[in-house]
Amino acid sequence: MFRLHFERPGLEECVMLVRALDDLLAPLVGSALLEEYPRLLVSRIEALRGPVLDDLTRVAVFGHDPERATARWLIWHIAAGLEIFPASIHDLYRARGRGEVEPAFTVPAFNMRALPYDMAQVVFGAALNRRAGAFVLELARSEMAYTSQEPAEYTACILAGAIQVGYRGPVFIQGDHFKIVADAYHRDAGSELKALQALIVEAIRAGFYHFDLDASTLVKVGHKNASHQQRDNYTLTAELTAFIRAHQPGGITIGVGGEIGDQASANSTEADLRAFLEGFQRCLGEHVPGLSKVTVQTGTLKGGLLLPDGRVASIALDFGALLRLSQVAREYGLAGSVQHGASTLPPSAFDKFIQSQTAEIHLATDFQNSLFEHPALPYGLRREMYAYLDAQHAGRRRPDESAAQFYYRERKRALGPFKEQLWALGEDVRGYIRETWQQRLTFLFNQLNVAGTRELVDRHVVSGPQNRPLSDFLAGGGG
Repeated sequence: MFRLHFERPGLEECVMLVRALDDLLAPLVGSALLEEYPRLLVSRIEALRGPVLDDLTRVAVFGHDPERATARWLIWHIAAGLEIFPASIHDLYRARGRGEVEPAFTVPAFNMRALPYDMAQVVFGAALNRRAGAFVLELARSEMAYTSQEPAEYTACILAGAIQVGYRGPVFIQGDHFKIVADAYHRDAGSELKALQALIVEAIRAGFYHFDLDASTLVKVGHKNASHQQRDNYTLTAELTAFIRAHQPGGITIGVGGEIGDQASANSTEADLRAFLEGFQRCLGEHVPGLSKVTVQTGTLKGGLLLPDGRVASIALDFGALLRLSQVAREYGLAGSVQHGASTLPPSAFDKFIQSQTAEIHLATDFQNSLFEHPALPYGLRREMYAYLDAQHAGRRRPDESAAQFYYRERKRALGPFKEQLWALGEDVRGYIRETWQQRLTFLFNQLNVAGTRELVDRHVVSGPQNRPLSDFLAGGGG
């Protein structure tokens, strides 16, 4: 049975909570024991895994408060009781920047735009089979909007996926492309900055202990002076880094990355990177922990799109530039450079990331493609999603673009409106999709040499589970 203690709740809150807990906890009686609040001790975890955890996760995603918040709180503490917890990879990255960890692997960062609970199970299952620890699960600011996933929901799905497959240890959750939207910033800089800061606080409370900040949208492209070109970028990145440091939990140094290549029509250069990093450090000061990585542009900007003949445009990635920029980044104590938009590269390209000493690559589109194009996905659902794009996003279609090209580029925008239908797919369909993802994950973990990195993670990541009161989740700080 469960024994719960609430922080001075009112009578009405008590009644609501008891009703919510009655519904949620009935299947868990005999599976777990909550005592010495808020520490959760799991006594019969095998009774919890399977359909019971599936149902609890569904409530965490689709339920209404207070049931939804309570489900997220339960998942957080069940995970903590099993030594599964959000953590920061910052110290491992900085150790790599100091030369204490060889640049012999590239960390994959997976954007789980659809079916995150299913995909998390696949990722953690692959990690278990290969003793991998250095991998990241992430969601961008823009993805949160078009996939209808708020930070606390995303974290609940990730932790539940780890519980379901028996993974234990630190989990690295990242806010990808926490971007300054240039048009909004130029209209009202204060409002845009406040909106991004509010999202950062929400994400930190949900267990996002990594952020890729992107103020490169403000780079003055074409200016001959690299420092002037990057000034707005490094100034705002330093300001947001200081903001993150002021809000990070005790005992955790949140990992922060910068970006220099968002608006570039040409590849990033060593001069760009040095100007950004030196300007950033001047603005941040010497005594505040800085960046652990930096994203660069080396050729993915115009690749990965569907061509008129049905082929996907190849990506002309400059691995030599990646190597040079990673080496420069380590001169400043960073783990190296980060490459976005790599998922649609040919299989033969992935081991080159290790040769170019790339610290991290971001992988999203290929997993999304394998969902939309999977033979198990019902044809009627796919057509319904495309009809939604025709009705709601026709204005995004370019004059010279075929219907197939338009769907390929914009179908991500159907993921949020059809999230519930995707979750409702039968286990036979979702299981088939998971098998496809499993094959891809196995390949990536092997090619990027992250098999066996669990030992490195255990050596350099020293944080542990954090207790979170239910009131945090009810107040929106995780719920």
